Amino acid sequence: MPPHDHTSTPQNLHPQFPAPSPRIPALQQATGKASAAFVRMLHIESMSGIVLLIAAAIALIWANSSWADSYFATWHAPLALTLGPWNWSMDLHFFVNDVLMTIFFLVVGMEIRREMVNGALSDVRQAMLPIIAALGGVVVPALIYVAFTHSDPLLLNGWAIPTATDIAFAVGVLALLGKSIPGPLRIFLLALAIIDDIVAVLIIAFFYSGGLDYSGFGIALVGLALVLLLNRMGVASAWAYVVPGAILWLGLLKTGAHPTLAGVVLGLMTPVVMRPAPQHYLDVAQQALQRIRTHAHQGQFDIDVLQHQLRIAGAAQRDLLPPVFRLPALLHPWVAFGVMPIFALANAGVQFDGIDLSATGPQTAALGVLVALVLGKPIGVFLATVLAVRTGVSALPAGVTWHGVALVGVLAGIGFTMAIFVAGLAFTDPALLGAAKLGILGASATAAVVGLAYGFAVRHKLSR
Repeated sequence: MPPHDHTSTPQNLHPQFPAPSPRIPALQQATGKASAAFVRMLHIESMSGIVLLIAAAIALIWANSSWADSYFATWHAPLALTLGPWNWSMDLHFFVNDVLMTIFFLVVGMEIRREMVNGALSDVRQAMLPIIAALGGVVVPALIYVAFTHSDPLLLNGWAIPTATDIAFAVGVLALLGKSIPGPLRIFLLALAIIDDIVAVLIIAFFYSGGLDYSGFGIALVGLALVLLLNRMGVASAWAYVVPGAILWLGLLKTGAHPTLAGVVLGLMTPVVMRPAPQHYLDVAQQALQRIRTHAHQGQFDIDVLQHQLRIAGAAQRDLLPPVFRLPALLHPWVAFGVMPIFALANAGVQFDGIDLSATGPQTAALGVLVALVLGKPIGVFLATVLAVRTGVSALPAGVTWHGVALVGVLAGIGFTMAIFVAGLAFTDPALLGAAKLGILGASATAAVVGLAYGFAVRHKLSR
């Protein structure tokens, strides 16, 4: 007689615990395969870039079609929140740029925090190369743009537009080059783009926030205090932080700082270690599942017992990963396939008829942004990297060649999301804003095409 298999399904199980069946309905199998394929698609880096590109193309076509009026009317449609005597109104464009994009910046903040603790920025010497490269990719494009403006104070306000890099687009284009891309090169691009985001956040905070109303800092401090209190209490549910986060957002809005910075602050405050517990979460989860198995083997089906044990197992499973690793994975599909495409749809609709590139101001804004991104980014990144390596401050990562550094520099010229975001803060004049967006779109498309062409041409030289 074979030994008893404790994992087998006994005959006295309650009917609610059916035995495994090899006869799975064809429709169920097809649905399962489709669902698995959809989940895999959400984690393909190039897919988010493609969706972003489609959203931008739709916005451009819509804004220049016979339905152009509906495009602008849609994004300026009023939204109102009324609660008793309180009433708060805004338009849809504000909701997208200042509310939804806070989620984008939350993910950015958590990615920065994660890299600082357990990634490319955790070791000072290892982090020096992408830091120096990113600073070169910020300074050179800014100087090129400033040179185009001839000290016109109105145009000078857009100096930071070509300093930004779109992580999703740049990494997505890199992914299109396939398996010829060495892992260290991808990490170098990610680290550079993250540092680029840090610089962009600092620029927004210091240069594109209005005159500060210090009364708002009191509200923001209340939100921060509540976040710290919840962290200290060991509250792990992300939903519990929505109200403190909203208070922080409202406080920053009242101060005159850009409210999306609340997302970055919350991201940087996200815990990077598991909550202290008297028993390891893995053991807690295993014991809860074992109690469910025992319950099933006894032929019982008590819904209260099962729900209680499943809650224990679910909470332990959640806590096995610190929030700074768990939350970005949960939010990434929503940001990559929701927030960012909606942002592109709301902001990339440049009406060509409304831009007079023969006028000095719009022409300078468009050309300055275009040249600064397409040429300034790769020149700045490459020269700064050469300087860091030749002076001995840092060394090229193992497996990364100078051809790879040049490719990263070219792809860093894809500004798109962050550049459009900064442009909206820099220019209030619709003509200048439209021209700047046109320059961003042209530069991002050029950088993507040139990066792909160069990558395929030198793909056998990208690794060593």
